[in-house]
Amino acid sequence: MNKYSDKVGEAKRRLGIVGHSAGLTRAIEVALLIAPTDVSVLVTGESGVGKEAFPQLIHQNSIRKHGPYVAVNCGAIPEGTIDSELFGHKKGSFTDAVTERRGYFEVANGGTIFLDEVGELPLATQARLLRVLESGEFMKVGSSEVQRTDIRVVAATNVDLAEAVKRGRFRQDLLYRLNTVTIELPPLRARGDDISLLFRKFAGDFGDKYQMPPIRLSEDGRELLETYSWPGNIRELRNLVERLSVLVEDRVVTSEVLLAHLPTNALVRHPAIISDYYRGGDAPHQPNGQNFDNRAGGDTLENNATLGALYTMLRDVQGNVGELTQLLYRLLQSQHMATQPIQSLAAPAHNPITDLGIQEEESELTHAEDFHDLLEDGKVITLKEMEERYIDYVLKKNHGARRQTAEDLDISERTLYRKLNREG
Repeated sequence: MNKYSDKVGEAKRRLGIVGHSAGLTRAIEVALLIAPTDVSVLVTGESGVGKEAFPQLIHQNSIRKHGPYVAVNCGAIPEGTIDSELFGHKKGSFTDAVTERRGYFEVANGGTIFLDEVGELPLATQARLLRVLESGEFMKVGSSEVQRTDIRVVAATNVDLAEAVKRGRFRQDLLYRLNTVTIELPPLRARGDDISLLFRKFAGDFGDKYQMPPIRLSEDGRELLETYSWPGNIRELRNLVERLSVLVEDRVVTSEVLLAHLPTNALVRHPAIISDYYRGGDAPHQPNGQNFDNRAGGDTLENNATLGALYTMLRDVQGNVGELTQLLYRLLQSQHMATQPIQSLAAPAHNPITDLGIQEEESELTHAEDFHDLLEDGKVITLKEMEERYIDYVLKKNHGARRQTAEDLDISERTLYRKLNREG
């Protein structure tokens, strides 16, 4: 899809889309590819990833671009009035129907209708929507007259619709109609350097809005942002930047500033910074409400933060799950820990090593068979050194291929180069 590179850049500028990550670029390319057709499109992704920009992108590059564009948030309309909003109603059809009303499907005739949060539609409304998709026909509430509309439907959801079908909450035939083409948007935590670009963009916007110099990130602040899990995605980042724009007096956002404003139960991806910040103070709470326990002795916060980070890596870096599970298991052995500390970190109830069917292989890369090989003079090496050694390990495994190494580590190539240069 390289021929779309110029159009991708133009689309980003027109709609204010910021970032260059592979997942985002692929999504834009697919949107541009199918825009001239009239197929139904389902945009998926977590809440806050920016799904609302893609229906506009498709509409603006379609043959319907001169027709109306109507966006409807299905989750914000009460169940009792959703049919009236979408399909219209006749005067006197219910108590408050004092006049006849055109619905969104009638208003959007000749153009595109965007159904956001489509997974929230009631089953009865889903049946009406299916009829529109199949035949272009609908009836207003309180009317027996069949009307026709010529529209393209683009829907979006953060719900797993296949699972909703299994639970009887979504019609399977409607799902088939909606997802002729599916565009999946990546979560912010998977977009690497895009996070810093978005921070800079929002900082400039809020600097202009509040007539203040824009805030900027320190190096350790940038690293923390790129490793934070971002459960609220772009929406959460934008809100954070606005808050910091009015609170940070010296305009420099460090990791210490960020830690004071980010929820601690999502910070386990960056254990070194967390342990430095909380040493001597209150330990952050885990999602299950328990504090880090003290069974391992020593600097328990660092030990458990390391375990948490490894479990996060285990979930995220699917291509290298074998090496990570082995490293995690050795760490558990070295700390004489059983299953209870793992459970306190909200880890999977199953054994990740046996359940994944991982077999140890004999090679020079896997011959550090004991975690104590990573110790120096009986002392545990620092997390920074552990990171450096693991990066070197994966780099050797990939025979020096940096792009593959960055993909395996779930970081951008630029971040990998920066870490390698810092080590050198």
